[in-house]
Amino acid sequence: MTLMWATRGKDWGFRFLDDGGELDPLLIYKQAFADRELAGEFVLIRPEFTATRMFDPLGRTDHAGRIIPHDFVLRGQFAEGVTTLEDVQEIIWPLVEKRYEAIWDRSV
Repeated sequence: MTLMWATRGKDWGFRFLDDGGELDPLLIYKQAFADRELAGEFVLIRPEFTATRMFDPLGRTDHAGRIIPHDFVLRGQFAEGVTTLEDVQEIIWPLVEKRYEAIWDRSV
């Protein structure tokens, strides 16, 4: 049961805010997002994980004006019931929303 979350902030670059308990989350992330580096929003369901990218629900952008994506790799309980982007916003986003609100425009 893990949640891996990677995103960027207003003035800080892409990083993992939750590593899903992995020593090297980049390995799983690369597997989950292979060939989707430039993709927009999506949900990809695989037996070993659910990978999803959603754009920031409040339309926040970084200092260059790019909309901020939130990439998640979900396993176990976190993946249950997540099959659409609406599910990601209703089930997963509330788990991270307040934390992101507190840091998106700060140096992390």
